[in-house]
Amino acid sequence: MDSAAGTGPLRHHETGVQLTRFAGRILVVCPACGGRAVVLPRPGLPVPRYFTELQFQPRRLACGACGAVADWEPEVRGAGLVGAALGGSEDPFFRRPLWLQTRCAGEILWAYNEEHAAELTAYVGARLRERGGTQPTMSMIARLPSWMKRADNRSAVLAGLETLQALATRSAPADRSDAAHERGDRSRARSSMYVRGGPYQ
Repeated sequence: MDSAAGTGPLRHHETGVQLTRFAGRILVVCPACGGRAVVLPRPGLPVPRYFTELQFQPRRLACGACGAVADWEPEVRGAGLVGAALGGSEDPFFRRPLWLQTRCAGEILWAYNEEHAAELTAYVGARLRERGGTQPTMSMIARLPSWMKRADNRSAVLAGLETLQALATRSAPADRSDAAHERGDRSRARSSMYVRGGPYQ
């Protein structure tokens, strides 16, 4: 990404990054206190070789404020594990509302974590958007809703992403966005499978 002082990003080069890239750490609304909790791979697991493995890793939801803890295991189907379906304003493992949500241009803008929001900011703020030699249908950018890509929404979306970055620094129940609640817009079930015999048996 190229930029000039005071002008923000000028160019965004599409590298084909997928949403799974940002699924390692997901900020959610705690089911117990309503503050900020975090969903992470269960402690003690090896670092995944590929980001797609993050869809199958056992997860732990933990709230640093009230101490709430919950665990998630992938569904077993035959000799494989069924991966979580990413996307939508709920986390794909515990179905908790994402902490990073805000109303924007008549829609709901969301992100899994600060890194995810930063990548969206780099894309939305760019004046020149270049596509790389990647599979376009697999890319997170290619799957963004059209309202986020429209030039006349750029200022509103960038302001919304700033709001998400600010929310990431807060954790009290009173800091929760009024958009952060259940709305059942999670992705359709997927048939992604991980053949067991590796670290997630």
